[in-house]
Amino acid sequence: MRIRPVGAHALLIDCADADQVEAWRAELWRRRERGELTAVEIVPAATTVLLDGVPDPATAAARIAAWPPRPGAPRTEAAAGLVEVPVTYDGEDLPLVAEHWGVDVPAVVDQLLRTPFRVAFCGFAPGFAYLTGLPAELAVPRLSTPRSRVPAGSVALAGPYAGIYPAASPGGWLLVGRTAMGLFDVHADPPARLTPGTRVRLVAA
Repeated sequence: MRIRPVGAHALLIDCADADQVEAWRAELWRRRERGELTAVEIVPAATTVLLDGVPDPATAAARIAAWPPRPGAPRTEAAAGLVEVPVTYDGEDLPLVAEHWGVDVPAVVDQLLRTPFRVAFCGFAPGFAYLTGLPAELAVPRLSTPRSRVPAGSVALAGPYAGIYPAASPGGWLLVGRTAMGLFDVHADPPARLTPGTRVRLVAA
């Protein structure tokens, strides 16, 4: 783990892997709730955690260096807890995913239904959550040529992640299904239905 200053009022924590990112996210959220850390935003990514709006970055960095999460410490869950997303598994790329995995389409669907996902971080588009939980050997490549339009609610896979498109947009992920659940509402608090740390189940619609 390494802590670096970013601009005048931000810090970036470099992590070894996604598990360490989640451990740091949970620890920093806890510390902020207890009043031990002042940061406007704590933003996890694939291998980093950004703290923005930190009044005194040097002092904060020294404190954070003394707070490494204990190895194997249980993660805290986000306030949203478990979100079950009803999915119709009829994506046009299901046969391609099955080919990559070396199984048939029903086995792909069964794996997705059985997998306990967690939101690792958000990005790409408002409300788009990167879901981890699939075994590393089931990572799949993106399409060589992205689609010009992926419908809102599309459930897809790319690399080690699953994700759900909250709005229609271009995209190169492999489509495995669709959901009617709304995932982003600018008038809601928070606007995103799936936030970092939230547990997710992709249940059959």
